[in-house]
Amino acid sequence: MDQSYSQAELVARRTFLGQASLGLGSIALTGLLQPRLFGAAASDPLGTRTGLVHPLHFAPKAKRVIFLCMAGGPSQLETFDEKPKLAEMHGQPMPGSYTQGMPIAQLQGQELRCYGPQIKFARHGQSGQQVSELLPHIASISDEICIIRSMQTEQINHDPAHTFMNTGTSISGRPSMGAWVNYGLGTESDNLPGFVVMVSRAGTRSPQPVSSRQWHSGFLPSRFQGVPFHSTGDPVHYVSNPPGVDSARQQDVIHTVNGLNRLRDAEVHNPEIGTRIAQYELAYRMQMSVPGLVDISDEPQQLLDSYGVTGPDGSFAYNCLLARRLAERGVRFIHLYHRGWDHHNRINTHMPELCKSTDKPTAALVRDLKQRGMLEDTLIVWGGEFGRTPMAQGNVNSPDAGRDHHIRGFSMWLAGGGVKPGISYGSTDELGYSAQENKVHVHDLHATMLHLLGIDHTRLTYRYQGRDFRLTDVSGHVVQDILA
Repeated sequence: MDQSYSQAELVARRTFLGQASLGLGSIALTGLLQPRLFGAAASDPLGTRTGLVHPLHFAPKAKRVIFLCMAGGPSQLETFDEKPKLAEMHGQPMPGSYTQGMPIAQLQGQELRCYGPQIKFARHGQSGQQVSELLPHIASISDEICIIRSMQTEQINHDPAHTFMNTGTSISGRPSMGAWVNYGLGTESDNLPGFVVMVSRAGTRSPQPVSSRQWHSGFLPSRFQGVPFHSTGDPVHYVSNPPGVDSARQQDVIHTVNGLNRLRDAEVHNPEIGTRIAQYELAYRMQMSVPGLVDISDEPQQLLDSYGVTGPDGSFAYNCLLARRLAERGVRFIHLYHRGWDHHNRINTHMPELCKSTDKPTAALVRDLKQRGMLEDTLIVWGGEFGRTPMAQGNVNSPDAGRDHHIRGFSMWLAGGGVKPGISYGSTDELGYSAQENKVHVHDLHATMLHLLGIDHTRLTYRYQGRDFRLTDVSGHVVQDILA
């Protein structure tokens, strides 16, 4: 066949290609701005929206999770687990039958003395749940929450304990629970990540650091990892265009870069290139959605006051409000870390500080979600990586006394998302050392969370290095007694 073209044909061909490319560019831009116009397949080339579990294994009770992590390990004995017998034995030697052979952090080899609860407790609501005086606002929503007093974990130092709570193992490099949920369910948002992380701090004590690998995707594709939102500057790094670059020019760059990425992907078929393409496109959409998200000027003053929000200051109160706004916009997993709960000393000073900074906004978040009809399908989880010892660290009668790390029995609570409201579940022994009744392991917490999201935890797996991995490893049971 003759492949030669006349001059007129070449001109017509160039004109067609030029006009077609402009049309395709317009379609691409429209697709980025309004991906739903082109259907699920066009807006979800990597399965980010639908997720792996489709259809779900069970009818879901929750669509999303807000995990409120009190990083450092809040004392259950000054919050949710009153121990009259421990108070009676204050200052006396801790019976060896409780502690012999048990892992202890900084108190190892020291004289162990009972350290009674430092705060008074009272019963609240129709449920009569016991909550300490440090948490009056959470006490006021006691009929909405399920307090688990029999939690157990396996790691006694902060970083591995965070890693275990977040990934189900102390081995670094595994996917976080938010990444697993994002992988299993996908996201409901077109222009925000499926997994968002925010970190705040308060109090006079220098807080333990929280490593970014706590929200990493591990061996899952990197598009499922958590995206940190920051309290100063751009909420997300580089979300704003540099001076002199407008939206059209930015889109031109993204279109060109993604074209090069697609050419490369056609050669090497690397799934991470597909992730890079999707993330460039998501980043472009975030440039338009994030400024509106963090602008809280449309919130009524009465609501801001209920949270204790004074402005976009990166406080826990502000982050709680953003958590609700993220949930409204379809973000699947929202993880808030509030640092500073590691109270080895001066617990009578530090606990009131930390409780004051978190109590009011936490209760406001629960009430706000309920008022909007969102609490019923939002699972809220509150707790730290472990609890604190019933033995004193330091002189029991000194204002400088504190509590060491403790993994054998501590408290967390859940609300919404298909959990029974206004109940207490499990208990520790009379001195608060070990979970005694209805023990709940971290694997059980993860299994229950996934169940409420409509996922069988034994079936959410990912093959890596010849093995099928899962969030709950080879353990975990759904805590059926706390399900509504």
